[in-house]
Amino acid sequence: MTEIILSRKKNGMIALLLTLLVLAAAVVGTIMGAVELENGGSAWLLVIGLVLLCFGWIPLCGLRVLKPQEALVLTLFGKYIGTLKGDGFYWVNPFCSSVNPAAKTRLNQSGDVSSAGMVLQTSESTVAVSAPSNKISLKIMTLNNNRQKINDCLGNPVEIGIAVTWRIVDTAKAVFNVDNYKEFLSLQCDSALRNIVRIYPYDVAPNVDTTGDGIADEGSLRGSSEVVAQRIREEIQQRVDEAGIEIVEARITYLAYATEIAAVMLQRQQASAIIDARKMIVDGAVGMVEMALERLNQNGVVELDEERKAAMVSNLLVVLCGNRDAQPVVNSGSLY
Repeated sequence: MTEIILSRKKNGMIALLLTLLVLAAAVVGTIMGAVELENGGSAWLLVIGLVLLCFGWIPLCGLRVLKPQEALVLTLFGKYIGTLKGDGFYWVNPFCSSVNPAAKTRLNQSGDVSSAGMVLQTSESTVAVSAPSNKISLKIMTLNNNRQKINDCLGNPVEIGIAVTWRIVDTAKAVFNVDNYKEFLSLQCDSALRNIVRIYPYDVAPNVDTTGDGIADEGSLRGSSEVVAQRIREEIQQRVDEAGIEIVEARITYLAYATEIAAVMLQRQQASAIIDARKMIVDGAVGMVEMALERLNQNGVVELDEERKAAMVSNLLVVLCGNRDAQPVVNSGSLY
């Protein structure tokens, strides 16, 4: 389906004035015809005036008003004839009908459906009744799908949510290639999100290839959010090209372990952090001990045999690696 832009239809004001002029002439003709008929004249003027009054309003049905960033897909007896784009006052064939299968569908945080409408006041409550329009919005809109529980590449359940900004670039494809382009977009976002999340671990893991080149890398959902979001956007775009939709951006809005393993994974992260901290403390303590022994040897402060060096190293490591302040014991005698 190829989009056809109707660019020479901005003549709504002329059509409106001509129609009103014809209706005014019909009223005058009807009155004059009735007067002439009473005087014994011909009834043709009266008949013509009545016919114009009965059918002269039909051209008014072809008037269309569009605001900026709005479009109207028109069909004539089931055949697609074109799309009106751009703000203005248009006149088209009065028998044309506008088509928008997603007019009554509202997506989360999507502003393409007008919230204006009638308000019904009842004895118990007030009910707002919206009046959906067949106009198609060309603005950039936001889709915030519900959070999904997906297993990452290691089998850990992860809860993730994304926000997708999108817009329609081909109205004919959006209306005629899919049944409901909004529901189609939402389902494709869910499917693409699952496909991409299954490739990555939540956190950096060894021997995991996330790029498909056969080489392990450090990609993860938590550490490579920009890369993951870009791959999600590209995956969605490939799926919605046939619907005439452009994906502007995709962003991860929520990422966490599922509740059933969140506590265990928190303990694991805490244990990993403790191990890393201990490793750093030990590396620093060993370096300080080496420096102390080297300085004592260079300055000739004291000469230590291997046994005394071992005792000194043990004491220094206990002091430097301990969790609490050292309680020194002063030895006033000899070690032997």
